Amino acid sequence: MPRPPLASLTDVASTGAPLAERAQRLVDGLTRWLPPGATWLALADPDAKVYATVASTGLEQPVLDYLARPAVAESIRDAGLTRNRPPLSLADLAVPVDELPTWTDCLIPTGFREGLGVPLFEPGGPYLGILTLLFFSGDPPSPAVRATMARLAPLVAGGVSPMRSVLATARLVQGATSGAVLFRDGTLQPLPGLERHELLDARCPVVEVARDALLAGQVYRSFMWPVDDGGAGGHVRMTVLAAADVPAFVLGTLLVSPDGDCRGLTSRELEVLGHIVDGLSNQQVARRLALAPRTVAAHVEHILHKLDAPSRTLAAVQAERDGCYVPAPRSPIRH
Repeated sequence: MPRPPLASLTDVASTGAPLAERAQRLVDGLTRWLPPGATWLALADPDAKVYATVASTGLEQPVLDYLARPAVAESIRDAGLTRNRPPLSLADLAVPVDELPTWTDCLIPTGFREGLGVPLFEPGGPYLGILTLLFFSGDPPSPAVRATMARLAPLVAGGVSPMRSVLATARLVQGATSGAVLFRDGTLQPLPGLERHELLDARCPVVEVARDALLAGQVYRSFMWPVDDGGAGGHVRMTVLAAADVPAFVLGTLLVSPDGDCRGLTSRELEVLGHIVDGLSNQQVARRLALAPRTVAAHVEHILHKLDAPSRTLAAVQAERDGCYVPAPRSPIRH
């Protein structure tokens, strides 16, 4: 006797399998109990402007490509499927089907006549994406199918949440007190379970530095950043980690940890060292920081001594390795 769908899907949702495998197994299990013509499971970027397919059944690649269009995301938003609500069918919409381009241009020519969509939400959190069943019959989905979809939606959402992979990666950084997920569109989302920090704001230059590193393909970067510590000139450690096993619109995480040991380097020396890491000469550093060249030269001498490095190049390599420098932002520091 087959196990009830809730029990079998719970097993799948709780596995440590990669996201794509986990999502496909959830969809396959779901369709054995609610056999539609096709299934589409997709995750949305933070503003629901685009959807990334994570699993599907019965849909050819041209249809999946069509569903990735921003216009489809707009139609999902207009239908109210980005709000926490019961499953919604095509027959429930007040708009005639011939006014819905996703249906008239894509789904109906493929043979579908009805559908049932349910919004997915992070457990206790923001909107995550959508699970849609598509049917060749034009009959509205039965109350039993609707009830099953509504009951399984939280389980599916928890099973495909990118936050699982992100949190697993974030746990690699010991002592992190705050963190945020960075998205490709420039937005960010605080990591649950950690404190909020004023630096984790999309407008902060440190977020710009982290985004640049991730967009450049860096998997890991660690550096120091100044904080307003009652005038004491303190620093925190920032760790940037690229995301893995998540949709492409998720770049990675930025984590905040207490100030680490940076070989006794002062705030100014950390700043100068950051420019050395960027390859600037003493004269360029002097112009950038509005300092006299001899002052910069003295800072460099102290840096080399504290790092026990025989040259600027080796000092830069060591600073990158140990994360003991403050990178220069592209815009003025606002925090």
